[in-house]
Amino acid sequence: MSHNANEPFPFARLMELNEHRPLYPRSLVEMAYEQLLSMLVTMKIPPGAHIGIEALARQLKISQTPIREALTLLEAQKLAYKIPNVGFRAANLLTPEDIDALFEIRLMIEPAMAALAAKRASEEMLQTLVSLSHAMAEAADGNDVAYAQFAEGDARLHHLVATASGNRFIAEAIEGLHVHLHIFRFLVNTNATRKALSEHQVLIDALLARDAAAAEAAMRAHLHASRQRMDSVMTAGGEREVPTEAVETAKPSIGRGRPRRKVAAATAPAD
Repeated sequence: MSHNANEPFPFARLMELNEHRPLYPRSLVEMAYEQLLSMLVTMKIPPGAHIGIEALARQLKISQTPIREALTLLEAQKLAYKIPNVGFRAANLLTPEDIDALFEIRLMIEPAMAALAAKRASEEMLQTLVSLSHAMAEAADGNDVAYAQFAEGDARLHHLVATASGNRFIAEAIEGLHVHLHIFRFLVNTNATRKALSEHQVLIDALLARDAAAAEAAMRAHLHASRQRMDSVMTAGGEREVPTEAVETAKPSIGRGRPRRKVAAATAPAD
């Protein structure tokens, strides 16, 4: 089933942009996807860790089928990857070199796409952006699932602005980066959500005003601020905190503030 790009996605399938419907009842796939996404984005499942499907099935009290389908969606987002005859593992964190390259290309493309969007976006698309921003505001101060929803919303917002530019190659390039959810894995337990909301609002105001120069400046400022947040986290001792629990013992509904251990911030790049 295709989706109109002008319509907001429910958070649990913001990134499900393909034509394939799950073979299992959608509600169970969504539940598994949402729980797994929150574990991955908040690093309750540590980078590179094995994802125990049997254990997750017991924890979520569902069969393994919807979990496998949810992992397939997450693999498409490069948050997980499958090793033949081994199973799924969580993607590793981006390296500093990866981050440099990603922000370099984003700064080349996204400010220009925002300027184009200010000129070309339909009124329907602009109202979709406003609605998405409101939904993200409601998720900004919630638990781990809400944090993952916010990260998805951020990815969707950038995708919508790219689509509004009217240039499908720009939209495809932004979608292909698969960067937003990886970035939010670094920023968990920071005030990144509130800062991003403020920056998004400046951008949306410029788009609503059809001010191309202001939209371009707002997107550039947002990207620079996002990069500064990344740098602050990565240089704060050169380590990131992740929970001590292995995925086999993690609980599906997890709040913040659990015991943590340290891992190096820069590991091998995600597949």
